[in-house]
Amino acid sequence: MSVKSTWRALISLVVLLSLVALQNLSTAEGLFHEISGVVKHVDKDAKTMVVKASDGTEHTIKWTGRTSWEGTQETGKSVKEGSQVTVKYTENGGEKTAVGVKDLGKEAVQ
Repeated sequence: MSVKSTWRALISLVVLLSLVALQNLSTAEGLFHEISGVVKHVDKDAKTMVVKASDGTEHTIKWTGRTSWEGTQETGKSVKEGSQVTVKYTENGGEKTAVGVKDLGKEAVQ
């Protein structure tokens, strides 16, 4: 085996291992989750909301400046307790961060 082909094989192996490591990292902590439920509490200063799902579990979800909003007038400011929402979020270290929030309003709650 020549030196040139040995280097190619080594570089290919390093690239392959890097891709596998990145895939495992993103699979472990970068998955998107989605929850629908009723907003039980909003803390605008902390930028968090508590969403109660239909199974009764309550989820505290924070939002950031990168969170996209649908159905609200102002980012995070129009979310009201009692509103029906669907939240797409990531979870890292037990902390849920909203990627997108769809506010269906209080009329959607049955």
